[in-house]
This record gives sequence, structure tokens and C-alpha cells, in this order.
Amino acid sequence: MTDADQNLAAAAAALRAGGVVAYPTEAVWGLGCDPRDRAAFERLFALKQRPPTQGVLLIGADFAQVAPYIDLAAVPPEALARAQATWPGPHTWIFPRAASVPDWIAGAHAGIALRVTAHAPAAALCRAFGGALVSTSANRHGEPPARTIGDVRAMFGNSLDAILNGETGGLERPTPIRDAIGGAVIRS
Repeated sequence: MTDADQNLAAAAAALRAGGVVAYPTEAVWGLGCDPRDRAAFERLFALKQRPPTQGVLLIGADFAQVAPYIDLAAVPPEALARAQATWPGPHTWIFPRAASVPDWIAGAHAGIALRVTAHAPAAALCRAFGGALVSTSANRHGEPPARTIGDVRAMFGNSLDAILNGETGGLERPTPIRDAIGGAVIRS
């Protein structure tokens, strides 16, 4: 097993054990955890010093990993097709959330923000973990997001359970966020 394979396996194991992991995304470093694990989620928010009303987005390696979080009955076929035409890729869409989605994921929002990532390290982590992950920028609330692994280490020291080695995807800004039903741009 290569060092990269061992690092990926360790990061996925940390997620399954309720840990918080840093990993590179399309533009910045992200923090993630199992979205179904409330204790891990609360720890992630404590590390970021972020209010729980804000909610987070989830990423998956393929549509099957994010589909359980969507109220598919409330999504017109053309809206789903519009989002799927941009995936995998650096596009985040807000969908009506499934009734089974815990409130802590969406915060005060009625919908849920989802992305099927094409960024190889993040997608590999989702595959190794076996599902969608929380994806929020690696930073303290209100501070600039980490752009390098060194930034992550400087901000969080030894408080993370794992760091997935890799590089960001080179985008200058975090991914755009759009409403899947109406198409409105939430973040450009």
C-alpha cells in the first residue's frame, strides 16, 4: 500500500470513527465529518467557532451519495437534470431536503446544499468513506479559508483527527451555489 493509500484509508477510518478531517477541495481546504454523526458535526462547528444556524453543504463522489438527502418528489425533472448536467464538477446546488435529513445539517435553511465533486482527493475520500461528507471551509468563523495544508495545520494544530494529503483544485473562489428549483444564484 502506498503512502497516499494509507493516508486515504486513515482519513476514511477517522471519519467512520466520528472524527473531523481536513481535505483539499476545488478552491480551498475543507473540514468534513459524517453528516449523520451529530457529535462529530458539533465538534466540527466548535473547531470552526461557527453558529449552528448556518448549516453546511455536503459533497459526494457520485449522485447516489447525495440523492438520499434530496426530497426527489419535490424536484421537477428539469431542475434535477440542470444540476446533474454540472456534476461531477465545481457546482453546488440547493435542493429541497429529504424529511430524514437532520436539522443540524441544514441549520436554519429549508433546503440542503449538495455537490458531486470532481476534485480527485475529495471524491476519493467520499468513496473510501462510503458516502457523502460535510464540506465546510477549513477556517475559524469569519477568517479566510485555508489555502494550503500548512494553513490547516497553523489554524487547527493537532485538533483534527486526520488530514488528507493533496492539493486544492486551483479555483480562485469557493464553488458557486445555486437554487436547484429556481436557478437563482446564492453565491457566485
